Amino acid sequence: MGVTDIRMKRLFDVAGALGGLVFFGPAMAVAAAAILLDDGGPIVFRQVRLGRARQPFLILKFRSMRAGEVTRVGRVLRATGLDELPQLMNILRGDLSAVGPRPLTAADVTRLGWTAPECDFRWSVRPGLTGPAQLVGPPSPRYALRLDRRYVAHRTLWLDVRLLAMSFLINALGKRRARRLLFRR
Repeated sequence: MGVTDIRMKRLFDVAGALGGLVFFGPAMAVAAAAILLDDGGPIVFRQVRLGRARQPFLILKFRSMRAGEVTRVGRVLRATGLDELPQLMNILRGDLSAVGPRPLTAADVTRLGWTAPECDFRWSVRPGLTGPAQLVGPPSPRYALRLDRRYVAHRTLWLDVRLLAMSFLINALGKRRARRLLFRR
């Protein structure tokens, strides 16, 4: 991607995140209220992840667990992907892009063995709210790395639009139904 393409991607990300906050605002308000009513705990979960150039940042998600167990509300949020909506704020802050490699914790990077120089391509771009590896579903680490490499090497705004459309389909239908529809063999 050239400098102009990178600027267009950032503009696309910011416009999409603002639009997403407006569109999903009511759903986010309902999710926040449901979390509070279900168990009264904190609404947002924060975790340190690695971003572009391996810089740490705090990722935001709706809290879906309590004491190591997925909550009733958490099951719904996870099944629809709505638990990820607070990450629209991460996009506005510039920590995330709408589409890119999955943001990982430092422990995940070490566990997966992705500290080698041949994995550095992952940190040449902002991680994404969604991306090919997330849409395919839990792929093996080797396959996820291959999908990330292919995305980074061939990313375009049009590819981002298509991957985002797939993500919205998952939000609308749920992860299992959408993946069955999208990845029928």
